[in-house]
Amino acid sequence: MAQLVINHDTCIQCGLCVAQCPFAAMSMVDGKVEINAACKMCRICVKNCPVNAIHIEEEQKAEVDKSQWQDILVYIEHDHEMIHPISYELIGKALELARPVHMKVAALMAGKNIKKLAEELLYSGVDRVYLYEDDSLEIFRVDSYANVFEDCIHRMKPSVCLVGATTTGRSLAPRVAVRFQTGLTADCTSLEMRENTDLIQIRPAFGGNIMAQIINTRCRPQFATVRYKVMNASERLRKPQGKIIECEVSDEIKKSDIEILKVEKKAKVSSIEEAESLVVAGSAIKDEKGMEMIREFASLLNASVAVTRPMVEKGLGHVNQQIGLSGRTVKPKLIITCGVSGAIQFTAGMKDSEMIIAINKDPHAPIFDLAHYAVVDDIYTLIPKLIAKIKEGKS
Repeated sequence: MAQLVINHDTCIQCGLCVAQCPFAAMSMVDGKVEINAACKMCRICVKNCPVNAIHIEEEQKAEVDKSQWQDILVYIEHDHEMIHPISYELIGKALELARPVHMKVAALMAGKNIKKLAEELLYSGVDRVYLYEDDSLEIFRVDSYANVFEDCIHRMKPSVCLVGATTTGRSLAPRVAVRFQTGLTADCTSLEMRENTDLIQIRPAFGGNIMAQIINTRCRPQFATVRYKVMNASERLRKPQGKIIECEVSDEIKKSDIEILKVEKKAKVSSIEEAESLVVAGSAIKDEKGMEMIREFASLLNASVAVTRPMVEKGLGHVNQQIGLSGRTVKPKLIITCGVSGAIQFTAGMKDSEMIIAINKDPHAPIFDLAHYAVVDDIYTLIPKLIAKIKEGKS
């Protein structure tokens, strides 16, 4: 890690660096320049110091022996009855990444009475399933599950660890990554593997205006959480392959500082991520009356209603209905956007839909660049006509 160093013997206390620092990270204390935690390493002070008293020192960190870290480990999320679909998406991507570098794919499962789920996982193409079964793992406690994950990594020494960017995964992955003093790239939308086994982790940055490529060249394992519905799930094999490795759950692994006082099961609600058809309300919808029109249109099509971020901010949609980088990623068979301009923050969350129909009165709306069918019209004129036509057809 680089750090900013001031040579006080050379410094003439001119105060120029203090005055020019855009982050107020420098100050004059007892006649000496000091640097605080606000420093962003922008190097402006290094460039402008008249006596070259400020410089950057790079900490030399020993690189890991990559040959000692092999294969890909996928964390399997489940509810003790069913494996979360994101786990199959991670396996599908892991198999794709492993193929050119001759790696194998393993899975990690933890819980109580889940061997049948582990056996089902062998149909997905994984080489091994590390199974941690114990009564203490019936309820997810992030610290004990992190112990399980850590133990599995010590056993296997994987080059890459993939975790779903779910509520559980976002809680678990960083805790495990910090135990190995390695990096973690969150909410990846694309992954690529170099020949030297460095994982290229691609995720949106700066509000989705750029796609950042992040590479961990010096540490192993390489951790990444991946968003739901952005990868293709593994295909089910006709015959199971691989093997289940049953791992001991020691007292040290079971150890947890979390006390469960009460467990309440939430009622399952329909999710736009699972919907096969979606009608999306964009910022052209002005009020609740407009939303009623969208809901009626969606109901007639047996579709679910989704919204853009501006609609949530206006109070015309719920955050669970929001599509985009700060919302959900969807991949329906059909999506109809109504008055959606097509900002990259939105399109990043639905661009892989099988059929995209866009309605917008602006012929130059960016959404038309993505749409399979473009309809240039006012939604307040067109949608009532469509509603009437559908009702007429049904009658």
